[in-house]
Amino acid sequence: MIALGIGCRRDASLDAIERVIAQALSVAKLAASDIAVVATARDKMHEPGLIAAAKRLGRPLLGVTQDELASVADRAFTRSDLVQRLKGVPSVAETAALAAAGRNARLVVPRLAQGAATCAVAQGEGVPEDER
Repeated sequence: MIALGIGCRRDASLDAIERVIAQALSVAKLAASDIAVVATARDKMHEPGLIAAAKRLGRPLLGVTQDELASVADRAFTRSDLVQRLKGVPSVAETAALAAAGRNARLVVPRLAQGAATCAVAQGEGVPEDER
């Protein structure tokens, strides 16, 4: 299973989110149809730009809990001091992608940033970590 993880500032535009998704897909050499789910921190689920981006991709938007983000934080490649301070994890995009991709998830594309949005790509078995 391949998951996109998205982090964004409040009120990030659909355009900003789509730009960083396109960049991540290009780096990963993936098509939008390869993506199973778009994931973000649960408290970002209401963001109109994220909702619209997932809808345009035709993929579900998954809200990942703080505990789920934290459970994979040790596998994040990049670190944002601001995100660490606000969310308690090094990268929302990376940890959301890792958590959503499931067991044995690994980052395919570490966090990329463009303006108000970040995106990471992870691949895993699609089975939640706690169902081993």
